[in-house]
Amino acid sequence: MTDSALSLLGLALRGNNLAVGEEPVAEACRTGRAKLVLTAADAAPNSAERARRWAQAGAVPWIPAPWTKEELGGALGRSVCAMAALTDRGLAAALAAKLALRDKALRPIASLLEEKKKPRAQKPAVREI
Repeated sequence: MTDSALSLLGLALRGNNLAVGEEPVAEACRTGRAKLVLTAADAAPNSAERARRWAQAGAVPWIPAPWTKEELGGALGRSVCAMAALTDRGLAAALAAKLALRDKALRPIASLLEEKKKPRAQKPAVREI
């Protein structure tokens, strides 16, 4: 696994920040935990469409990943994996940025996740005299 973007997915899995498979991805999207949904490049069209709909319903970005089910599964310690959802905003932003370096069409998604990752400025506390 020499691909640094795939390494990020492995890191997310070890940190319990990755939902893997149809039911966990659907649940992560329904509950608002999903920050980015991925599907394998060779995922069945029906599976990819379901993942896209779940992401849309959960108001999170969906990216068709550049890896096959075998490559994605191999990075996650499985034989195959058709879809996954990152549940950590920082890891989602980092992965999207790495994928945007390969595919310029993904830059808006990477920018959106990067913007959401930044903490909001806190208003100063009002003190009464």
